[in-house]
Amino acid sequence: MTGSTSAPFTADDYRARMDRAAGAAAEAGLAGLLVAPGPDLVWLTGYAPTAATERLTLLVLAQGRAPVLVVPTLEAPDAAKAVGASALNLRDWTDGKDPYAATAALLDSTGRFGVSDNAWAMHLLGLQRALPGTAYAALSEALPMLRAVKDVVELDLMAAAGAAADATFEEIRKVPFAGRLESEVGADLAGLLRRFGHSQVDFTIVASGPNGANPHHEVGERVIERGDMVVLDFGGLKDGYGSDTSRTVHVGEPTDEERRVHDLVREAQEAGFRAVRPGAACQEVDRAARAVIADAGYGEYFIHRTGHGIGVTTHEPPYMIEGERQPLVPGMCFSVEPGVYLPGRFGVRIEDIVTVTEDGGRRLNNTDREMVIVD
Repeated sequence: MTGSTSAPFTADDYRARMDRAAGAAAEAGLAGLLVAPGPDLVWLTGYAPTAATERLTLLVLAQGRAPVLVVPTLEAPDAAKAVGASALNLRDWTDGKDPYAATAALLDSTGRFGVSDNAWAMHLLGLQRALPGTAYAALSEALPMLRAVKDVVELDLMAAAGAAADATFEEIRKVPFAGRLESEVGADLAGLLRRFGHSQVDFTIVASGPNGANPHHEVGERVIERGDMVVLDFGGLKDGYGSDTSRTVHVGEPTDEERRVHDLVREAQEAGFRAVRPGAACQEVDRAARAVIADAGYGEYFIHRTGHGIGVTTHEPPYMIEGERQPLVPGMCFSVEPGVYLPGRFGVRIEDIVTVTEDGGRRLNNTDREMVIVD
């Protein structure tokens, strides 16, 4: 897509974001930020080129200076249509000219800059050749919380994406599972996400039986059988903001052990959710969920972090993991998704997106967390 996103943001919203980002960079000791096409550029300006190419497109932000978007001349008309374009200066360059020399004139020749994680190596190396005295740091390391705290409009969009994912689950639980391929159910999930407003489907995990013990199995050609536990994990972008939810269903009646493990994961997910409150460290959410599973003797089978941030991408900081001392702040959104994975047998995962409120947390996914039986 080109121009603005479908989210209802104004030029003033984008101006405020760019000002805040430039100020945060200065506080972090950076000379500025260099933002390539991708989620950071969309979030800061509303501009998403049709495709990132070998032609340099780069937003330059520095405190006390007007934002500048360096763009190829042939893409400048589209860039000018972006909602945030009026809040910045466009500087275009034509084929045959050196875009790095043009960009270098905007930069402190000995500065250290934050660079968006998805910037192309060839572009960063081109800038280094033009300005050998500069240094660079990945934006996710230098300013990991830049997009983490959502405003009211963003929270509404996140809630709408969560509701669309919930509607998808309510429909998928009605379809036949037994005798069908995982890939067929995955296609159903993707179609439902789109039906309920998603423009982009990022993943549809359908992990049946022993495949459920692989947290990132996604879909395969295994035929789902009666008696299978099936992990469903799916999400994507709706109006520019992410959804991500997991539920584990059972085809026919489960065994006592399967019910016990499912109940355990549900209790762990609830404990992780209850740990969400302003000022708590991210690792406290992980500790709360992990303790429930460890105390029941399944600690070695919970093999991933408890959660990840979500916003204009489905995986971003902050992360709910031991060692992450970042305090939770109202407006942050992240997953709480403990799991138990028994190799060669089955797996269980339950996941909600949660946002931090002034006095705790609020779930953005609200479908049944009890064992759901499907046909």
